[in-house]
Amino acid sequence: MNTIFSIIIIFGALVFFHELGHLLLAKRAGILCREFAIGFGPKIFSTKKGETLYTIRLLPLGGFVRMAGEDPEGIEIKPGARVGMVFDQEGKVKQIIANQLTRYPDAKVVTIEKADLEHDLVLRGHVSEEMTETYPVHPEAEFIQDGMPMQIAPYNRQFGSKSLWDRFLAIFAGPFMNFLLAFVLLTIYAVTQGIPVDQSKLGELDPKGAAYQAGLQEGDQVLSVDGEAVNTWRELVTVIQSNPNEELQFTIQRDGETKNVMVKPEERKGQDGKAEGFIGVYMPTEVSFLGSLTYGVQKTGELTVAIIQAIGQLVTGQIAFDNLSGPVGIYNYTDQVADEGVFVLFQWAAFLSINLGIFNLLPLPALDGGRLTFLAIEGIRGKPLDPQKEGLVHFIGFALLMLLMIVVTWNDIHKFFIN
Repeated sequence: MNTIFSIIIIFGALVFFHELGHLLLAKRAGILCREFAIGFGPKIFSTKKGETLYTIRLLPLGGFVRMAGEDPEGIEIKPGARVGMVFDQEGKVKQIIANQLTRYPDAKVVTIEKADLEHDLVLRGHVSEEMTETYPVHPEAEFIQDGMPMQIAPYNRQFGSKSLWDRFLAIFAGPFMNFLLAFVLLTIYAVTQGIPVDQSKLGELDPKGAAYQAGLQEGDQVLSVDGEAVNTWRELVTVIQSNPNEELQFTIQRDGETKNVMVKPEERKGQDGKAEGFIGVYMPTEVSFLGSLTYGVQKTGELTVAIIQAIGQLVTGQIAFDNLSGPVGIYNYTDQVADEGVFVLFQWAAFLSINLGIFNLLPLPALDGGRLTFLAIEGIRGKPLDPQKEGLVHFIGFALLMLLMIVVTWNDIHKFFIN
């Protein structure tokens, strides 16, 4: 249950902040955002605030911000259509009723000759054959079909009407928010748990570990191990890991006195599958707010570089495809991390957030990186590509991504439940 709760919180936060980036920069550019959604599929919760409908959907596979103009608007009034109109106090059309006119007895019904809801914002029609009138349309008027209202989107409120820079920012803001979230999580971790310090002083000790049992204490400065001088935490860890089940003489300094303590590292399996020693000691830390900010930046950068390098190794074949993990693999690892406490979860969430940001920036169709690539091509050509062709490319890309997710998920199931 803790794992499920952790997964919901972590993935909810990653998707929420990613889509929030899109929403904020799109609204800043003046783009009409019809919906802000967490998840896909049927709605399980919705509420409208201002122009935007905020929804939570059934399938927790991501989210989206539906910006006007990115997809066909679905608002079309052909000549000869009979529509109802409701006016505001200034005489502008505030509601356009496409059908079920009997439900709106106060609406004025006309036969349309011309409808322009993008540029001129007018409806021209006639009540009788003898009289044709032109009606100004409010820029925030609602188009109601089958009882469902949809706000119209004049061209200046559509995604495509904005400058290349504004569109770039609206797309890039999603992945950027994932990097920003990772920085915040890692900074909070450093503020609450302290900043790791690369020195040979002992940090917190596990009461069940070999170091505590041998009499070592937090704050002890390790001068040497078996006569080999150590000056950094990395050097200390290397010596310990290299000697599982071998008794070692630690020369330490405590309260100005030098002491020798015998410690026998226990054995465990390392990340490479080989045996390594450990004594149950954590890296020393120090508390500093400014240092925590620096740690947040540095750690975010380090994780970003490491993930990009891993992707490069995957592409070149240095890392096997079988090593990829999908939802099942992430669930299993989260289950392990959840047992280590909330602040370790913070680090894991930061890692996942950076992963999501980098993945979305890959120049693949249907991803933010693919959309940014099309914007870059537009900038080079000086004009946009055919929207229908671009939409087809994104559709095919989305289908391939779904196929990849299925393959990776099956790989997870095979690794964790069959092997």
